[in-house]
Amino acid sequence: MLREQELRTIIGQLQDPFLHITLEELNAIKEVKIKEEKSHVSLKIGIAKTNTAEQLKLQQQIVDTVKEAGAESVGIRFHELPQETIAAYQDSSTSESHSLLSPNSKTTFVAIASGKGGVGKSTVSVNLAVALARLGKKVGLIDADIYGFSVPDMMGITKRPVVRGEKIIPVERFGVEVISMGFFVEDNAPVIWRGPMLGKMLTNFFHEVEWGDLDYLLLDLPPGTGDVALDIHSMLPACKEIIVSTPHPTAAFVAARAGAMAIQTDHEIIGVIENMAYFESAKTGEKEYIFGRGGGEKLAEELRVPLIGKIPLQQPDWNEEDFAPSVYGEDHPIGQIYLSIGKQVTNLIPVKA
Repeated sequence: MLREQELRTIIGQLQDPFLHITLEELNAIKEVKIKEEKSHVSLKIGIAKTNTAEQLKLQQQIVDTVKEAGAESVGIRFHELPQETIAAYQDSSTSESHSLLSPNSKTTFVAIASGKGGVGKSTVSVNLAVALARLGKKVGLIDADIYGFSVPDMMGITKRPVVRGEKIIPVERFGVEVISMGFFVEDNAPVIWRGPMLGKMLTNFFHEVEWGDLDYLLLDLPPGTGDVALDIHSMLPACKEIIVSTPHPTAAFVAARAGAMAIQTDHEIIGVIENMAYFESAKTGEKEYIFGRGGGEKLAEELRVPLIGKIPLQQPDWNEEDFAPSVYGEDHPIGQIYLSIGKQVTNLIPVKA
């Protein structure tokens, strides 16, 4: 028979993943309910930070521990500990001066935005990040499209981040450090969180990830001007921005809204990229403008920024041994276009000394 005090004792030996103090010492176990007929245990537990990868890891430890004690099923509700409790145990050595968001940070943030979905914004984000890495820059990439995360699959990433101490270590691919909501969701499950929870997850991507010394941190924003994009704009007051559109006039018109949002939140737009600009026949060399012409130039003129690249429609060359379905090789014609765009970006926003 399961007993409450026994469960409190064994769970209490586990540590808060951020404070490294046992749950018992923190008085974090607020509720233990046992349903004997179903062998079900319900728990309410406080931790220093909720909605993080560390919470998921602790949750699994608790479930395993309680099931070893005889429970068939376990339900856990987490809440944040009182600030005075956190302050009393917090390690003073964790200083904001080393934070990516501190005023002393030498990392330049570059958000890749679009007014609507389907224009290839994530493809641009991935290949621009890889191009900057090929140019010798230290590059990170946040897949901030929380509902429509795709970067891990596009880059052929099969590993997941690991936790070292209090920090999540991003996954490296093609010289780019990557973090994505996709790493924390099982079997491509849909994300059904609401705005505030998503905001917390984005905050964790900045504060809880061990990025190291980056020259550029690119953010693949969700399309449009919704809650997640607004959170990013408010978190990063000194962010640069690139707007992606297709040549179609309607796509450019909608993309102008994303540009207007950037301007209203004091983000500096450094350029426009026109994706799917044309299709070039391999047989004749003739260019076909499938989605029309002029949208990129019109958008750049409206936003008063340069058009820094026109990217045609063409598949990358897939390599079964080093599979990355959306990354263009350095010697691929489109890979060369991305290198050219990368050089323009480094000229427009040089690495901070």
